[in-house]
Amino acid sequence: MSTRKVSIEDLPLNKFHWKITIYTAGGPFCDGYILSVIGIALVMMIPQLGLSSLMVGLIGTSALVGIFFGGLVFGYITDLIGRKTMYVIDLLVFVVASVLQFFVGEGWQLLILRFILGVAVGADYPIATSLLAEFTPRKHRGFMLSFLVLGWWLGAVTAYIVGYLLMDLGENSWRWILASSAVPSVIVLLLRAGTPESPKWLVSKGRIEEARENLRKAFGEEADIGDIPSDPPKTSFWGIFKRGYGKRTIFMSLFWMMQVIPTFAIMTFAPTVLFAFGVSEDAATLGSVVTSIFFLIGTIIAVFMINKIGRRHILIWPFLITGIVLVALGLNPTAPLIIVVSLFAVFAIFNGGSSVLQYVYPNELFPTEVRATAVGFGTAMSRVGAAVGTFLLPLSMSGIGVGPTMIIAGITCFIGFIVSLLMAPETLHLTLEESSRVKTEQDSEILNKKLFK
Repeated sequence: MSTRKVSIEDLPLNKFHWKITIYTAGGPFCDGYILSVIGIALVMMIPQLGLSSLMVGLIGTSALVGIFFGGLVFGYITDLIGRKTMYVIDLLVFVVASVLQFFVGEGWQLLILRFILGVAVGADYPIATSLLAEFTPRKHRGFMLSFLVLGWWLGAVTAYIVGYLLMDLGENSWRWILASSAVPSVIVLLLRAGTPESPKWLVSKGRIEEARENLRKAFGEEADIGDIPSDPPKTSFWGIFKRGYGKRTIFMSLFWMMQVIPTFAIMTFAPTVLFAFGVSEDAATLGSVVTSIFFLIGTIIAVFMINKIGRRHILIWPFLITGIVLVALGLNPTAPLIIVVSLFAVFAIFNGGSSVLQYVYPNELFPTEVRATAVGFGTAMSRVGAAVGTFLLPLSMSGIGVGPTMIIAGITCFIGFIVSLLMAPETLHLTLEESSRVKTEQDSEILNKKLFK
């Protein structure tokens, strides 16, 4: 009796899907933890290490610089050598670099370690998301990829909580706070060990029998790899700019940058921003934690809505709403406290919700041979936006005030709204091959009818 073959993207959910989703989300959890915990530790380490203002700024931005290079370089390397190997190596770097932070004696040592951690974080974005996308059924791909962003925010919130709890350990508490990121990293490293290579990547390299064997181990005899390309395109970094993909690369880079410019700036300096609106110093510190929780709430809502209302709606309208909110804050810098807090909560919920597309769109819009390269490039461009926003916000606050600064931040959201309205496709219900295939003018016309219907 023959077994009916089912495409990998039409398989029903099983334990393997949930396992790889959770294991993959562990990477973004560590990313959010590592990037957020430094803000708590910096306050305590400055007098002990005698850090200058310049060194503090360099340490604060070193991880962002590392993410730029990590995404740009290791996304391409992941497409060349495979997802499986890199999937484990980057977590090993998390563990080692996190532990070494405990032993730093000078600022430059921490600067180097934070840069290395940033490189590993930047590498994990394309590695983890591309592997998960290539194993996930199309009906659940949006949910599972957006779940990774939820992992990031859970990591960030956990970092704030752990940092707060460890603050009473004495003068070396900042060492324990920084090294604490080794704990979740070790756990995720152990969970990820043994994860099979992506069948779609193996097929793209002509390793058909290995792909079939991986599928059988993960899903049983009924799993099928689907159509096998007779002459699959070779992996090339420039492939994300050729064969019709240049427009998609521009769209991905622009919407991602317009999201993170106000997000990183406001989240990094949340207490300062709230204090400028008249919130007391203690309440402003608490407000930054509460704001991060609202970001998490927005992400949770989007995770469960993305497969119901589609990608375009979750991207377009939050850009418009957050732009209106930030401009309203900018025009009313002396508004009552309840109004200020409420508007920031609305910004956090909608901005956090739309951020799930950062992991979904790049994976859906590019083919297997350059999927990780595209995600890595988008990651790198987004860190340019994050660095610009983080660098300029304090200068703008001191130079032109909090009101005009919020208006400028709102304008970035409006730019994102226009870009998304004009360029964002709808990829709901499409297979990865359908959503990423743009090879000829005829193919483009057929695909566009499906994407924009």
